[in-house]
Amino acid sequence: MPKIRLLPLLFASALLGACATGGDIADNTVVAAPVAEPPPPAPELPERAIPADSLHDLLVAEFALRRQQYGVALQRYAEQAPILRDAGVSAHTTHLAQYLRREPEALAAVKLWVELEPDNAEANYTLATLLTHRGETVAAVPHMAAAARAGKAVNFPLLASDFELLPPAQQDALIRELEALQPEFPGNTQLLIALAIMYEERGAADNSLTQLAQVFEREAFQPQAVLLEAKILQENGDSEPFKRMEEALEADPDNTRLRLQYARLLTRTDLTAARQQFEILSANNPSDPELLLSLALINRETENFLEARAYLRQLLSLGQRTDEAHYYLGRIAEDQRDLKEAVRHYSQVTDGREFLNANSRVGRILIDTGQEAEIHGYFNQLRMAYPQRREQLYGLEANLLGQAQRRDLAMVVLNQGLSELPEATSLQYARSMLGEQQGDMALMESDLRAIIAREPNNATALNALGYTLANRTERYAEAEDLISRALALQPNEPSILDSMGWVKFRLGDYAEAERYLRQAFAAFPDPEIAAHLGEVLWVKGDSREALDIWRSALIDNPQHTVLVDTLNRLGVDRATALAGHPDTQQ
Repeated sequence: MPKIRLLPLLFASALLGACATGGDIADNTVVAAPVAEPPPPAPELPERAIPADSLHDLLVAEFALRRQQYGVALQRYAEQAPILRDAGVSAHTTHLAQYLRREPEALAAVKLWVELEPDNAEANYTLATLLTHRGETVAAVPHMAAAARAGKAVNFPLLASDFELLPPAQQDALIRELEALQPEFPGNTQLLIALAIMYEERGAADNSLTQLAQVFEREAFQPQAVLLEAKILQENGDSEPFKRMEEALEADPDNTRLRLQYARLLTRTDLTAARQQFEILSANNPSDPELLLSLALINRETENFLEARAYLRQLLSLGQRTDEAHYYLGRIAEDQRDLKEAVRHYSQVTDGREFLNANSRVGRILIDTGQEAEIHGYFNQLRMAYPQRREQLYGLEANLLGQAQRRDLAMVVLNQGLSELPEATSLQYARSMLGEQQGDMALMESDLRAIIAREPNNATALNALGYTLANRTERYAEAEDLISRALALQPNEPSILDSMGWVKFRLGDYAEAERYLRQAFAAFPDPEIAAHLGEVLWVKGDSREALDIWRSALIDNPQHTVLVDTLNRLGVDRATALAGHPDTQQ
């Protein structure tokens, strides 16, 4: 069995751009040039015996690196890492996979690396980071702790980055895991901040502030802690929410990042004070496009249109954030009823974040000024100029016409769009809903079934068809089956829970109907769900609660179609519903 140095420093030099040589090697998969920073140089490894079956793959990997065929190299290293079970190979594989942003391969490699070197700080921290990115945050905690034990400065707040997206049970488990680490890492400010963030997300402001107080004992103006404290105090109506933040800025007036955060928080409650802070920032950074745009938006909000326009024009002169500049110049012109000028600016917004918003504004202006005949030509020109946006533009045009009660024209647009893009799900779904509004149940059903045939796990289409069948026909068993399939795909979606509650009601199962509708209403107190839940309670004889639910919905949505139709159908006077039940009034 031959002996070679397992992975020479050739790895690092190849990634830094060694010249390619002529000829091909096996499996020369082409991989786009990486965009990340090169991984760190490989450590010098001791000589050891290499299995003969592995030698060829390792040499292929090394030559692939020389030729910058990084995909080939990664494939070979990833295949050999579990065979050789060498920490150096696993580390190299991890670095290369991260460099190529190939997360699955990086995760597999780093798991093996941690298995081979369980106390390695870098390996544990890399694994914790990758697990966190995948939403496996609880599983990441032991590896964060292992890295901290090995002396690495660990960013525990990373664990809270998507905390609000975790199910409540996982949130609780994550908090318990971090609380259990506190005796081992007393006074670790990053651990304290992580817990403070999580407590704040769970609505436990006092617990969060207690953690932050411990941070401030060690670091009076720790930036993350200062920002979180100000946010909590502001949201809870404290009379001086920014006291510590202002003290921090007084101690370090050039702290641009903290001042920017202060300015952003001020935009919630005091636009004048926010503008002052943004002006200080802009004075030190006069060509910063983010600051100029922020100042423009604040001045527009406070109706200082002259200054807002000046900042936006400055952006145009710099060639920075030009789409946003034209969009907001259009909004200002529209605010001042200069519709021609508004359209001129909106029409200069190119294919970016504000593209659909700008053209939606143009469409509304055309409709509001009686130019419905021009709207189709305008959107046809856009579709020719931006063919990649055709589906969205057909949908936008149809939606604008539908809102203007021109459903006949909206249907023409959707038909044209689907003739060009026959499998455009968004357009087919929009046409199905428009068909339902026009009483064309056959069109509604055929479009939704076409979507489901292409996309059997499209929960939105399953739910829409099931709800419509339950609401507009007596095909309740079929409706229940469709809604059950949707609910299996998205078990906590309020609209699907509402549909299940409604079909149960139509089937006469009032207890189950109430259970599903209460769950939907608790998650999303929408007026349509309120109408359904109120009707179930009304039929069950609980008129007190039904009236209270309808009253709360009517206060904010007095003209909601489903709510009003429900009251009319049940013979409940709106004034009676708005009064609620007399025993519940203060």
